[in-house]
Amino acid sequence: MTKKKVSIEDVAKRAKVSITTVSRVINNVSTVSDKNRIKVEEAIAALKFKPNVSAQRLARGINNAIGLVMPGYPGIFHSYYAVELIRGIGHACEAARMDMVFHITDGNNPINSNNVDGIIFADIIENRKQVEAALATGTPALIINNQVEDLNVSYIAVDNTAGGATVAEYLTGFGHKRIATITGKLSTQAGAQRYDGFKAYLDQHNEGIRDEYVIEGDYSRRSARQAAEQLLELNERPTAIFIASDEMALEAITVFMENGLRVPEDISVIGFDDNPACLFGPVALTTVRQPLFQMAEEAVKTIVGIISQKVKTEVKTVLLPELVVRETCCPPKNRA
Repeated sequence: MTKKKVSIEDVAKRAKVSITTVSRVINNVSTVSDKNRIKVEEAIAALKFKPNVSAQRLARGINNAIGLVMPGYPGIFHSYYAVELIRGIGHACEAARMDMVFHITDGNNPINSNNVDGIIFADIIENRKQVEAALATGTPALIINNQVEDLNVSYIAVDNTAGGATVAEYLTGFGHKRIATITGKLSTQAGAQRYDGFKAYLDQHNEGIRDEYVIEGDYSRRSARQAAEQLLELNERPTAIFIASDEMALEAITVFMENGLRVPEDISVIGFDDNPACLFGPVALTTVRQPLFQMAEEAVKTIVGIISQKVKTEVKTVLLPELVVRETCCPPKNRA
């Protein structure tokens, strides 16, 4: 025999209050008297009543959920950047007692914002129209890792240009002149800005950078391997290399060592991210730390503020990255 499902009417009858009072207790409305609240809570416990969450949210006009939209790319779930943002946003959502709805996008399909109270876009790569659509419907939105000045939208980003310049300054300080780079995907703002900051510093302080020393990657280990092999084929190899992510840097180091080169004695390497894996390779990787977890937590706090209307204007936050010195850089063997 099927057990009868306990209804809100059953709770109201047992507590000897109205259905409206029970609903207000369930939804934490402050106008309910302590006496009635205690009676309803006792009835809920005695009957083991489980409120219909969807109905609750519909009645209140909110979902208690934040959407995280992330552009899809190869190896996304092996990416420290992606995993750290997901972890940070998920942790902050739990602290705020919100659900996180995760959506991987190629930028072509519209985002359904009906099931969330706000949307965090982790970068915008070929999906700007999705951001514009969310803003057009009045959905609170925030962007991580992309500075967008021509839309009325909040963002939290890292100063990637400064990060690239810091790397160039550090390597030239050792006396390196033949400096190469494996960039991130240059269609991304982060990839382009890291390269721009790096190149601008070398243009000013190091007679620029040779065309053959610039190879575009896509943040994958595969692209890093191909780029590293290409650099090794040059008649005049670089003595130092800036690689736009730690994942790529670790793969490039593997390629160099497979070919009998020592890091940093034969070639210095700097990455970007501060992936914990930096510490466990054959040589501890010097890198640039971007505060991904902090960015994720700040993003949730800000979007919750926008949803609750405690935040009235767009929030534009740019965080400075930090050079983390380890073991993969040293002066070139021949400074000539």
